[in-house]
Amino acid sequence: MRRTVAGALAVLAGVTCLTACASDPAPTDVGVAWAPQGGAVLVTWKDSGQPNRITIEGVLSESPSYVKYLPASAPNKWQIPTSEFPPDGNYKIVVETGTSQGGVTSKPSKSPVFDTDGPVRPSAATVAQQGRGVLIRWSVPVAPQDFTPNDPLDVKGKKTQKYVPMIGRPGEMLKAIGPATTSNRQVVKSIKPPYIFQLRTQNEWSARAGGEVLGLTSSISGTVPPKAQFSVPIRARGRVILHQVDCDLDAPCTSRRATPAGVPVVVLTQVTPDARWTPAARGATTAGGYYDIAVPTAGSRPYKIIVPVNTKGGMFTGTSTSRPAYTKSVVRIASAGFTGGDTAVKKGSTVTVSVAVAPGLNTTVMLQAWNRQTRRWMDSKALAMRAGRAALAFKAAQPGDFVYRIVVPGAMMFGRPMDGITTPGLQLHVR
Repeated sequence: MRRTVAGALAVLAGVTCLTACASDPAPTDVGVAWAPQGGAVLVTWKDSGQPNRITIEGVLSESPSYVKYLPASAPNKWQIPTSEFPPDGNYKIVVETGTSQGGVTSKPSKSPVFDTDGPVRPSAATVAQQGRGVLIRWSVPVAPQDFTPNDPLDVKGKKTQKYVPMIGRPGEMLKAIGPATTSNRQVVKSIKPPYIFQLRTQNEWSARAGGEVLGLTSSISGTVPPKAQFSVPIRARGRVILHQVDCDLDAPCTSRRATPAGVPVVVLTQVTPDARWTPAARGATTAGGYYDIAVPTAGSRPYKIIVPVNTKGGMFTGTSTSRPAYTKSVVRIASAGFTGGDTAVKKGSTVTVSVAVAPGLNTTVMLQAWNRQTRRWMDSKALAMRAGRAALAFKAAQPGDFVYRIVVPGAMMFGRPMDGITTPGLQLHVR
């Protein structure tokens, strides 16, 4: 019975102590403002020279684990770095009387509610070539609704956030290349890919990265056939590989390969020796970075395939060129055979053999006949070719089976040689 009474007295004594501990006057007039040097929240209050406990209380936000005890001799003000406040939340500063050993001895006193909304990062950035450098523009969406309008820490003015232009290159840290600006454009002079341009968007509370532009380098491989029939398209085939930069804030930037579809590709040719290179065909890569482009042909000439300088949205792609490759043109047979299509005629009939080629050459061609005894082609008759056409009429004097062909010599076109061609064997039966 005595133990029970003693326990009850002990509990009563504890309650009395707690009531007494919480009976000290609470601080008053808790206010917040920006510290003169920036980067911190200045908290002020009034009390009668008591020790204080300072915390941060979330309003519909989780309270951060920040606690600061000040002795009674300290002034009634304290600076809390902005890094102690979680971004994009609503908070109050709580000031109480108390010490780390004795605990809290007063009711809490709180500052007005304020928000810690960070900057609005740019939603898009575009790049355009300007001289030896590039012009980068960015846009910023409308800021979200402010649920604590005109709070004590609101910074007045339309341009409350600034943009620090950053550049990252492979093997280097992402670094600022200019002072913070409130503009929405930046000219970056004498810059060559690969690089990444990024905006460090900052306001009074925090910084965010956004508005990226990728400066890419490209490499291209390409092949064209060594020979092509005149006016028959050839295929230029190859692959484009892009090299881009990836960066983290606390590590050197790295480079990686990409093979996207849609990269423009241009086939260039040199029509005559020493002429300037001009476009012959255009196309774009497909999945995996591959391309396959039909290229019209004419005379013999070299070709090279390039990735032109390309600006598309937030990407700037530098140019690259394949090794030049020479495609020799070959005279093309448009038609060859006997007039009327007769390959079986009576003895004594008149037969006309003809050939048409492209381009429309003016030259001399040779009609040849197959000698079954010597097993060789023998020259039979030289024929004048005009505008790419030649024909010969003759009598089928002897019965039997005969084979003819027409040899078209090579020619010069646009200052370069073109290979000649020979028709397939033309069969004639004379009965």
